[in-house]
Amino acid sequence: MATPINPTDDQLDAVTYNADGLVPAIVQDNETQAVLMMAWMNAETLAQSLEEGRTVFWSRSRQEVWRKGDTSGDRQWIRSASYDCDGDTLLFKVAQEGDGACHTGEYSCFFNDFGG
Repeated sequence: MATPINPTDDQLDAVTYNADGLVPAIVQDNETQAVLMMAWMNAETLAQSLEEGRTVFWSRSRQEVWRKGDTSGDRQWIRSASYDCDGDTLLFKVAQEGDGACHTGEYSCFFNDFGG
């Protein structure tokens, strides 16, 4: 199910990382368009994600690379990848495998609504 993406050097150079060398990556379900999660990437995990065709992130709490789904089985297969106009946020549209994206067991990490 992997769909590797071959970015140009100019495209990779357009990504702007914060002072910690990280960029936020939003993950969206390719079919439903539901926003599933946000995680952090560095240059290494961005390159790995694009090369492998599945999401790979940087864990700020564990200070290590983590491939989404290696433990849970809830892998994310990249269908498209883009960056915003400032290059400081990434968007991945994925085919979500398994029960969902959230470590709580919810399909999306965004299940807490403000208001009534």
